[in-house]
Amino acid sequence: MRRVFLALLLSIAAVFTAQAQKYALIDMEYILKNIPAYERANEQLNQTSKKWQGEVEKLAEEAKTLYKNYQSESVFLSDEQKTQKEEEIIAKEKAVAELRRQYFGPEGELYKKQESLMRPIQDEIYNAVKEISNQKGYALVIDRASASSIIYASPSIDISNEVLARLGYSK
Repeated sequence: MRRVFLALLLSIAAVFTAQAQKYALIDMEYILKNIPAYERANEQLNQTSKKWQGEVEKLAEEAKTLYKNYQSESVFLSDEQKTQKEEEIIAKEKAVAELRRQYFGPEGELYKKQESLMRPIQDEIYNAVKEISNQKGYALVIDRASASSIIYASPSIDISNEVLARLGYSK
């Protein structure tokens, strides 16, 4: 009888503990769309990306031109000249690959620029969410934009507008 009573008591305590926790949602996409600094940073990244892509494409076009010239001239070239032209083409293609990796690789310039522009905005949002959570006693705040497993959430627990207001962007 004691075991049953103890199990029942523990079950009741677990239910009350679970009900006592408060949850909230934010929509990070919505928040970011309403922050002008984010839009400016995105535009700056797009411009830089286009500029760098143009540089890579220009270098790739040079490699392509070298190859076409080689194909059309190859019958008139000696073996030594062919080897030299082939090495020149390979070097140009390697330069294209290296430039692409330097700009767009996992640790490339675009990644570093994105990190330097976006990190302060993300930190500001995080701090605002943390302050609101501490004030209102939320045990968990979920980003509805990245939580694909959320099928439905009551709009009453969405604190996105509160976060925007805390950041100074009233909605």
